[in-house]
Amino acid sequence: MTSIRKTVVSGSFYSNDKDELLGHIEKFNLKNIEKNELDANEEIACVKAIISPHAGYVYSGSTANKAYKKSAFMKPKRIIVIGPSHHVYLKGASVALYDEYETPLGNIKIDLDFSKELISKYDFLEFNVECEFEHSTETQAPFIKHYFENSKIVEIVYGDCSYKNLSLLIKELFLDKDNFIVISTDLSHFHNLEKAKKLDSFCLEGIKNKDIKLLGSCEACGKIGIKAILDVANKENMKTKLLDYCTSADYTNDKEKVVAYTSALIGE
Repeated sequence: MTSIRKTVVSGSFYSNDKDELLGHIEKFNLKNIEKNELDANEEIACVKAIISPHAGYVYSGSTANKAYKKSAFMKPKRIIVIGPSHHVYLKGASVALYDEYETPLGNIKIDLDFSKELISKYDFLEFNVECEFEHSTETQAPFIKHYFENSKIVEIVYGDCSYKNLSLLIKELFLDKDNFIVISTDLSHFHNLEKAKKLDSFCLEGIKNKDIKLLGSCEACGKIGIKAILDVANKENMKTKLLDYCTSADYTNDKEKVVAYTSALIGE
């Protein structure tokens, strides 16, 4: 019997209707065309990873879509999604051990053998069934299904985990050219717009300049993942490219309690 990592935030964070969801992605792309944004990336010829937000699509979908759209020319065998746990405390990180990953656009095959192999190699990895309720990774799945239809998925949700451990894992993952990594994170939460932009500037500059020290002054729920990917980018002489920054105020006009989002490319 096929085991499935069921969707838990479709219908809330994003539409659970296939046609409606595809319509939203089409609108994101039309919005980018109207801004005269090119699909091709002139600076990074080989995209190895992206940083992508994980809020409701009405707020961060367009920002996330830019990273996926600009990476769509890559044809990875598997996509490893790494995101923070919001609901479950865990020491280390959990790797999903199911056969398939459910999305409204159709299920994605999970690379189960590869996932089991990772758990056997790294003592900070395990399988925690409670992590199947995590939205930081799930919100990436519809984009993955749409832009990387033939790729398998590996879901890693981390909790109390050293960025250095994740960095070692990511470095090994990059040894296989068939791997592509998604680092899921939102930025500052529930500050006024002025303070949010100030806090976020440290994170944006940190990503842009591959400066992990700057991240100490920023507020991001996926900061550990960002630190890990930047650590590897520095060691492997990779490039980073910021794509977008926005806040919930751009869509709600509420400038008193905003959440911020960014997307970026990492590669060669």
